[in-house]
Amino acid sequence: MKIEHILPADIERRSMEIIEDELGDIILPPDEKDIIKRVVHTSADFDYVRNLRFSPGAVEQALTALKSGCTIVTDTNMACMGISQPGLEKLGCRKVCFMADADVAAVAKAQGTTRAQASMDKAAALEGAVIVAVGNAPTALLRLRELIDAGKMKPALIIGVPVGFVNVVYAKETIMEAGVPYIVAKGRKGGSTIAAAICNALIYRLTRG
Repeated sequence: MKIEHILPADIERRSMEIIEDELGDIILPPDEKDIIKRVVHTSADFDYVRNLRFSPGAVEQALTALKSGCTIVTDTNMACMGISQPGLEKLGCRKVCFMADADVAAVAKAQGTTRAQASMDKAAALEGAVIVAVGNAPTALLRLRELIDAGKMKPALIIGVPVGFVNVVYAKETIMEAGVPYIVAKGRKGGSTIAAAICNALIYRLTRG
C-alpha cells in the first residue's frame, strides 16, 4: 500500500471518491445517497449502506424545515457540537441540547426518569419546526413516541441512531411506526457522530450547492 499525498482541502473529496468506488454496483436512491455516503465517511462502516432507513419524503420534509429556520435538538452535547454552526447560520437555524440544563436534571430526578426523557419534554415546548437527532439515548426515542401519540409533538424529522444494546433496537422500531418522518439506523449501530453526520449532510445539501 502506498501513501496518497493529498492536500488537506482535498481529503474529504478524495474520501468520497473512495467510498463511491467501493460502493461498486450498489445503486442508492438519489435523495439518500449523499446522506449515506457522509455517514460512511464519518464511520468508515459500509454497513450503513444497508442499515439506514428513510421514511418516504423524509429528506424533502427535513430540507423544508431547515429552509424555514428550524431548531435541531440533540440528545448529547457531542452531537450538538458536531453539527455545522456556519451551515446553520446560513439557513437561519439553531441547534440545542438540553441534557445539561438544571431544570431538565430537576425534572428527571423528581419524576424518576432519565435526562434524555426530560429533555424531550422540554423540546416539545419549542416553537416552529423541530428536527430531533438522537445518537445515544433510546429513552429519548421512547419518550418522543409517547409525546407524538399524545399529540404534544410532531417533529419535522426524527434522526434515530442511538448506539448500544439495551432497548436500542426496540426504540428505533417504535419510531419507525410513529407516523412522522424519520431517518433510522436499524440494529445496534449508531452514535452521536452519526446523528451529527446526518444533520450535516442535510445542511450541506442546502448550503454547498
